[in-house]
Amino acid sequence: MIDSSDNRNALGRALFDRHGAKKMTQTNLWGGRFQKPPAEALKRFNDSISFDINLVEEDIAGSVAWAQALGRAHVITAAETEIILGALHEIQIEHRTSGFADFGNQEDVHSFVEARLAETIGPLAGRLHTGRSRNDQVATDLRLWLCQAVRTARNHTVDVAEVLAIHAQAEAGTPMPGYTHLQQAEVITFGHWCMAYVAMLMRDVDRFDSLLKRADECPLGSGALAGTPLDLDRHRLARALGFDRPTENSLDAVSDRDTAVEYLFAVTLLFGHMSRLAEDLIIYSTQEFGFVELPDEYATGSSRMPQKKNPDVLELVRGHAGRLIGELTGLLALLKGLPLAYNKDLQLDKEPLFRTAALLNDAMPALAGLLSGLKVHQEVMYEKASSDSLLATEISDSMAARGVPFREAHEIVSKRVAEAAKLKMSLRELGPSVAITERDLRALDVDLALSRKTSFGGSAPWRVRAAAKEAKTKIAVLRGAAQLVQDESRTAAQAPEAMRSGMDRADENSFSTEGGQTP
Repeated sequence: MIDSSDNRNALGRALFDRHGAKKMTQTNLWGGRFQKPPAEALKRFNDSISFDINLVEEDIAGSVAWAQALGRAHVITAAETEIILGALHEIQIEHRTSGFADFGNQEDVHSFVEARLAETIGPLAGRLHTGRSRNDQVATDLRLWLCQAVRTARNHTVDVAEVLAIHAQAEAGTPMPGYTHLQQAEVITFGHWCMAYVAMLMRDVDRFDSLLKRADECPLGSGALAGTPLDLDRHRLARALGFDRPTENSLDAVSDRDTAVEYLFAVTLLFGHMSRLAEDLIIYSTQEFGFVELPDEYATGSSRMPQKKNPDVLELVRGHAGRLIGELTGLLALLKGLPLAYNKDLQLDKEPLFRTAALLNDAMPALAGLLSGLKVHQEVMYEKASSDSLLATEISDSMAARGVPFREAHEIVSKRVAEAAKLKMSLRELGPSVAITERDLRALDVDLALSRKTSFGGSAPWRVRAAAKEAKTKIAVLRGAAQLVQDESRTAAQAPEAMRSGMDRADENSFSTEGGQTP
């Protein structure tokens, strides 16, 4: 928390009282060179407060860190820093408790916070923007928001992976048909199917983690495009906001939206994976397949047909996967022709991000809940997995094991399958032939077929069980790492708030190393 105004020293209180409060009025951060106010048509088209108010927490956090940096650089006094911090705290509390009933006809979240600050402390609020531009301000706000959004997406992904790993361990030995081209191919287990999606989700988690490493740099202090004229320690400023480092080039920093694109890509690919899972389960839950049954609390009915149990969660995941491709493509198209540095087009980067985060925060818990309550019909799967046609490859493998070239064995078994289909008989019923022995036919056993798939990553039950156990161990480590990052982020966020007067008590009289003096 930012220090409360109740803790201001006597000088700070006197200055605060002298500035006085005033009613919030519309604040234009750029209007001095214009002789006429903005037209209403312009404001309707131009203003972004309706959606970028979602960045108010981040805007306040950036302003706190900036005020403290100004205090350390002696641009504002210690008392003025404390007044600003106290007022920002009040705005933060208002947002967290009751929200804002009125945005005061402000253009965007930055002008809103500054106007609310001016309402509280008067002209002193205008000094907070010294050396800062809305360009580096919004880049910082969005980067802070994105880092948290990526962590949230990562954690939701781990949740779904864990549910699937639990199923995989429990169903490691449950045979089911495996498919290629949606035609029965070879026998696998339901646990092996679960682990295929765990593998996809673990790659998604890795993508989110690597994205966080690239995103962990702070644009604040880049100014409009050329940097700030103030003698500020940007490394310290970055750390105060929980970042690892400052951005390296001011021109790039204010127009860089790579993190936004990568976030949309990572979520889009995640939903691509989950759309495939959804399609599988939609099929598997039909009466024609009957492999699984969806939990009542994650299915819907029909207003007309009383027998229906509809997989709406899965269908919506599949549908939203397509919409996300549009969100990603739209942002890429927005960015592809922009000259350096900032352009107003970048105002359009936020809404797809907010929509995507809201979707993910609703969809992934619903999907995890559905998977947790999924009922597996083991006997149906076993029956379907025991068909001769599904096990035909096992005969070819048996023949190859006794020296018949596989291509020859494949041809022989293929013709035998066609013969059995023509006679409406099974391969077992046809019995041995000149080329196919009784021993070869004994390979038509689902459990024997599974037991042979012992290669690493294969579908032998013991392999699946071991893979599921290892995945659960990795997930536990990932959860621990996520908690550590969360704790570190909380500490970093609290650290600047603990500084009264905008500077460390033990470091009040020191300057940054960028200023050329030893701290």
